[in-house]
Amino acid sequence: MLGIIPAAGAGSRIQPLAFSKELLPVGGRLDGTTERPRAVSEYLVERMISGGADKICFVISPGKSDILEYYGGGTLGGATFVFVVQPQPAGLCDALFRAVPLLPNDEPVLIGLPDTIWFPADGLRILPNDELSFLLFPVERPELFDAVVTDEQERVLEIQVKQQNARSSWIWGAFKMPGAIFHDLHALWLERAKSDEYFGTLVNAWLARGGRARGVRAGTAYVDVGTLHGYREAIKLLSDMPDEVVRPYLAPKKEAFA
Repeated sequence: MLGIIPAAGAGSRIQPLAFSKELLPVGGRLDGTTERPRAVSEYLVERMISGGADKICFVISPGKSDILEYYGGGTLGGATFVFVVQPQPAGLCDALFRAVPLLPNDEPVLIGLPDTIWFPADGLRILPNDELSFLLFPVERPELFDAVVTDEQERVLEIQVKQQNARSSWIWGAFKMPGAIFHDLHALWLERAKSDEYFGTLVNAWLARGGRARGVRAGTAYVDVGTLHGYREAIKLLSDMPDEVVRPYLAPKKEAFA
């Protein structure tokens, strides 16, 4: 299973930093008996591995060689790390579809955002392998995110991208689909002249053509660490979590970074 992590953004909401925002230290992890800082993107990497990913693809910009150096020189849970370059910022869809050559039709793919921290940490295991499905989280201000409107059977009716007065307080935090659907979405994006910057608008076009997607309301906490306020909220979230919830991911049984 492939995990795709779009990490080519400029991070203008929290910069200037001396490094890519995806390497911002948030919380810690155990290296033997020594606790070390943990990059925010490690939370998503571990959640993807927990969800079944054995290959992780980072989509980076030309100036983010520090991400390659950080993940390219170590291992986590036996996963293989690969890196694809997005030459210039062109939106989430453009970033995700840079990984098209890496994904066969019969392989599932997981997708998440590297500057977020969410619980439950094993939430990706809940999503099915055979359809496009979104892991949903309740938030107080859905207009800042992509709100997902569903029916009583969890079927996605619409994704409202950063829309005021959103009809749902549930947003997507990560999603999963078969490789065949990923390629179908890519073909639709090309047919639409690559006009979709946001994944939500592309999914809406997919739904209008008869596509189906599921929204699973299994998330309990979600923080966007891409702002200073979000960074503070992430620290508070981790400090408030019981040890039995956080500790397995601070000291994973799988192989840690070398």
